[in-house]
Amino acid sequence: MDPFVALMRRYVNDYTNRHDTSVCPELMEPDYTLRMGPHVVAGRDEHYVPAAQKQFTQFPGLCLTVHEIVCNGDRLAMRFSEHGASARHGGAIASWQGIGLYRWNGTKLVENMVEQDYQARRRQLSDGAPDPVAAPALAPWDTEAVPAEPAAEQVVRDWITTGTPGGAVRVDDGDTSVLQQEPSDVVDGLFSAGSVVAFRLTRDGRYAGGLDGVDPALVGARSTLHMAGIVHVADGRVAGGQIIRDRLGMARSLTSVRV
Repeated sequence: MDPFVALMRRYVNDYTNRHDTSVCPELMEPDYTLRMGPHVVAGRDEHYVPAAQKQFTQFPGLCLTVHEIVCNGDRLAMRFSEHGASARHGGAIASWQGIGLYRWNGTKLVENMVEQDYQARRRQLSDGAPDPVAAPALAPWDTEAVPAEPAAEQVVRDWITTGTPGGAVRVDDGDTSVLQQEPSDVVDGLFSAGSVVAFRLTRDGRYAGGLDGVDPALVGARSTLHMAGIVHVADGRVAGGQIIRDRLGMARSLTSVRV
């Protein structure tokens, strides 16, 4: 088994699905840093573990299902769903997807840039109609490291500059209505494993509407949207994949905007 993939198997099975934060020192360096939306959680014991324990308290039966893993030996990306019943919402059930881009030092994890679809989670906890969990990867722990492919990375960088993910690429739970106009992107991280490319972006632009709880008068307001994706390149183009955006973080930031 690839050593990075073996580490992630422990991350998923021994830590996340068992809710056992005591194994975190075996998986992560002390300065492990999580980047999600506008938030930076730096420091394994001081900040990351308490945040994880808070999540496990809200979802005492939380499960993580892996849908896809790609790895080039130095970097690894994982597409997953988390799902469970919320103790804060009378036992209401939700499932929500996420994409994480992990970096390690050959022994332990040092960083994760991740986005999770908390907007979809909030919707499900509110309306009591949970989304189904997508099919699991058939053999995630048998994933082999594949060398990076610079040509595929360039295809995706060029595709990102168009500012319009879509077509064969699924965005969140299928709702693309909040994609921003006049975008300007910062690529926070991008790497490939063969023809598969993972990335994380910070997109600045204007709100295009469509977010629950946001005043329609704010359409056109300046805003920021974070997103992570795993896409597949074929014949010199992006042929498919998934993007997860921090719509909830964007909605929260917009509520503080004054028109």
